[in-house]
Amino acid sequence: MLTAPPADCTNAVDLIFVLDASGSIDSSGYEQMKVFVSQLVNKFDIESGNARVGLLTYSSTVDLRFNLNTYRSRAEVRAAISSLTYSAGRTNTAAALAHVRQVMLRQEAGDRIHVPNVVVVLTDGGSNDKLASQVSFLILLCTVLHIHLENFKRNPVVKKAYTVNYESNVHESPSGSTLLQLNY
Repeated sequence: MLTAPPADCTNAVDLIFVLDASGSIDSSGYEQMKVFVSQLVNKFDIESGNARVGLLTYSSTVDLRFNLNTYRSRAEVRAAISSLTYSAGRTNTAAALAHVRQVMLRQEAGDRIHVPNVVVVLTDGGSNDKLASQVSFLILLCTVLHIHLENFKRNPVVKKAYTVNYESNVHESPSGSTLLQLNY
């Protein structure tokens, strides 16, 4: 069972998921991540066009799975998420965020100028290049929710999350607090 979000989301949003598919996640953790994203997507109003969803996965390389203008229904997005395959490799978060900024947040990829962009990064923690990843977070001109998942394979708990908004204000969750309990 997913404990968040509690209600359907009907506001206009361009939502991009960035999924860590590196070796530290392992295939069972990756499958749990897919279930979480699929359940979350089911809460958004995609059919009316209020919400658009894009997704990429990353490890040593970045794999664009679909852009914001690829699918027009929850069923299509959820089917695409279900078909994702695990890749393993290193954790190149900086490259993934650069790809979001340079490729996915463009009008030709479905980004809408007057609609808020939200990027959700799901990872188990450390990038191979922490400084480059931090810089990439700060230069994304959108709201970013970076979710650091601990114990993803056993009992996933969000232990640290950052939001970065348009004014580049970074807000970190209190250290050691549980922000979201994911129950399956």
